[in-house]
Amino acid sequence: MTSSKKTAPLKCLVIDDEPLARRAIIEYINKVDFLEASESCASALEAQELIENNMYDLMFLDINMPYLTGIDFLESIKQPPLVIFTTAYSEYALEGYRLQVVDYLLKPIAFNRFYQAAIKAKELFTLRNSARLEVADNSVFVKHDDSYVKIDWSDIVYIEAMQNYIKLHLKDRCLIIHQTMVAIEELLPKDQFYRIHKSYLINITHIDSITGNRVQIKKVELPISRMRKESLLNEIVFKNLLSK
Repeated sequence: MTSSKKTAPLKCLVIDDEPLARRAIIEYINKVDFLEASESCASALEAQELIENNMYDLMFLDINMPYLTGIDFLESIKQPPLVIFTTAYSEYALEGYRLQVVDYLLKPIAFNRFYQAAIKAKELFTLRNSARLEVADNSVFVKHDDSYVKIDWSDIVYIEAMQNYIKLHLKDRCLIIHQTMVAIEELLPKDQFYRIHKSYLINITHIDSITGNRVQIKKVELPISRMRKESLLNEIVFKNLLSK
């Protein structure tokens, strides 16, 4: 098997209410040098606590579990790690496509299928984490198609979340890159960019108006969550005006 000395193994969380199935997945993980079985649990309810207190790169998630299904659990996570569904039922394949999971493994899972899914997860993880580079002159490099494109922060009007992708709305064009909203938010300056909604991150210098629960920015109206509106007005817009 191929190994990477430059990157740490993907930290995996295994969630399955069947002990034998859970152990089988862990055994497979232990055979792959770019995976690490960090934790395992028997229900989505247990997994919720683990997700809140730990960082995972990949989840192996059973669908049919008591109290809370794997699908319901995944939909409840704001920023989930990569996910591979493990289930005995093929009728949920469409749900896996809708939720953009890495792969969909049918039990009993053969090792070769497991390994194929693991390779896909590794490639996607690598792509996601190499999607941008930070530079020191008020700009960023983002990976777009097969090249890196330099973008000035001031040219970003707003950013839109699209599952495992984000859409950069610039002054003169739009770019779609394979990156998460959380990662790009950490990269951009906090005094210039503000998360108004789970799906939108805006450059406050481009705001035209705020009316009700809508922000108008370059002739586009975007929703602002009720909890974030007051913070935007008090902590960011007013501070920005006072600093001028």
